Amino acid sequence: MQEAALKVLVQEIQYQKTEKQTLELKSAEHGCPTRLFDTLSAFSNQDDGGIIIFGVDEKDGYRLKGVYDPQDLQKKVTEQCKQMEPAVRALFTVCEIEGKIIVSAEIPGVDITDRPVFYKGVGRIKGSYVRVGESDELMSEYEVYSYEVFRKRIHDDIRTVSSAKMQLLDSERLNRYLEAVKRERKNLSENVSDHEILELMGVTVGGEMTLAGLMTFSRYPQTYFPQLCITAICLPGTEMGITGDDGERFIDNKRITGAIPDMLEEAVEFVRKNSRTKTIVDDNGHRNDKPEYPVKAVREAILNALVHRDYSIYTENIPIRIEMYRDRMEILNSGGLYGKMTINALGKVHPETRNAALANMLELLKVTENRYSGIPTMRAEFVGAGLPVPDFSVMHGEFKVVMKNNFFKENTVSADAILSFCSVPRTRAELIAFTGKSRTHTMLNLVAPLVEAGKIRLTLPDKPKSSKQKYVKA
Repeated sequence: MQEAALKVLVQEIQYQKTEKQTLELKSAEHGCPTRLFDTLSAFSNQDDGGIIIFGVDEKDGYRLKGVYDPQDLQKKVTEQCKQMEPAVRALFTVCEIEGKIIVSAEIPGVDITDRPVFYKGVGRIKGSYVRVGESDELMSEYEVYSYEVFRKRIHDDIRTVSSAKMQLLDSERLNRYLEAVKRERKNLSENVSDHEILELMGVTVGGEMTLAGLMTFSRYPQTYFPQLCITAICLPGTEMGITGDDGERFIDNKRITGAIPDMLEEAVEFVRKNSRTKTIVDDNGHRNDKPEYPVKAVREAILNALVHRDYSIYTENIPIRIEMYRDRMEILNSGGLYGKMTINALGKVHPETRNAALANMLELLKVTENRYSGIPTMRAEFVGAGLPVPDFSVMHGEFKVVMKNNFFKENTVSADAILSFCSVPRTRAELIAFTGKSRTHTMLNLVAPLVEAGKIRLTLPDKPKSSKQKYVKA
């Protein structure tokens, strides 16, 4: 960093008065901070690295305090950098602002194959940190393990399940798979027994069923792993905990089990059943039903969660979650991005596959294409439906897809639109579907004022709460 750039950065800090994902402030007026290990680790473990600025006091209104001795400071920071594994190579810049000496230390992000960078004094588990906003947080044991998996090429999908019994597999699906292998993998079509095919394709290892084989072919893999399933809920509000008009916490709530092909279809059906449909009538009177979410995109998102989730011992007790809110749907699975993949690169480059054997099995069964087309398909489907493209994020080893439906918008239904809709008598259900809002909001905030103003009348005025009540323009 040039001195001029450092001066501009300090000015921005004093104006914004905040630390950032890639920025940490230390006073260092009376000496070098003795504990930089957490920040050195956290910055090294993120792609963009980070900058530590010494001489600005966050606790005193971001005032410039200067450093006690720029040369000694750099020496002592370097000593702490050498106590990291692998060693951190900081790049220093020194400048003078308002008579105060300010020092910055740029900490580069290291390659994923060298992560996690940790403090040798306490070891990898207790000395590895991750940056969350403006704070450094200790990595979980699972987050540390996730780096080990990639570096050591550990394949959790082919770990064996010694208690699994071959006779409890779906024989029809297994036979279809064997036929597909022989048909599409020509070098396995002759002089190779079915037992050898299962070994070569990762369905079994040493005669024992692998996790991938179990999740693909077992009639009920949850016998061995009860939480390797999908929990699906449909909620009445826009946040967890908001109840419906009758106090209900969930509109629908289901645990989806079975092998991956079965869970996929059942989960898609759950979303379809609990999705709303917007009916659009064009000028020619033709009706067009528009689903809340493009079904093809929903299938791809659920399939991605099932295929690319983490199947290690650290996450085998965490199910995939589908959460349908009024304004969006969230699909969450354990396992962040694998290898060197980044959020910005999703759908643009071919990533390394976390569960290659599992993906291969599902490809041969025609469940997935295994051509990295899932995310581009999701984006294209949402654009085609006139909806915002799905949002992808990773936090603490969990991957999340957020799909917005554009059905729930505040202050978008005008009184004139409701009056026009009520040119013929309408039921409460029809009004709620028309506004796309909750029962309470529709009836109390939108319809009731029009009734009080005499613009809408009740067809059964003596029985206002009747289930047969309708509302019509006065």
